[in-house]
Amino acid sequence: MAAEEIEVRGVVVKRRGVMVTWLLIIVTLSIYALFHWYYINREMRDMSEALGKPFGNAPGLSVLALFPGGFLIVPAIWTWVTTARRTRDLREFALDGRPGDHTSVALGVILGFTYALNHPYLQSSLNGTWEILKS
Repeated sequence: MAAEEIEVRGVVVKRRGVMVTWLLIIVTLSIYALFHWYYINREMRDMSEALGKPFGNAPGLSVLALFPGGFLIVPAIWTWVTTARRTRDLREFALDGRPGDHTSVALGVILGFTYALNHPYLQSSLNGTWEILKS
């Protein structure tokens, strides 16, 4: 599935194919992972601002935590945790107290150690969040 641009509450976001995202990371030897990390952090920042609950994150710093910060290990783990938290918090904003699935921060971090499986996991959660907010 190719990325589909949709407008949700005045913010343009993309519904990306979960497996396509992961395959692009593998084929490009993780270069696409840096771009994807920037895009999802930017979309979450913009959407949180549109919802009136800004995260105040800097997508560029999140990417720098992966590379070159990943050589020190701690910055990469830190950005995995904070990005997974933002994904979870954005879903909670979208659900507005209604019951529903939430992103597991711990699972997001564990999957980060398994050749970037956190990317499709977080993207899947964001795709669901965009659908909730769109309706």
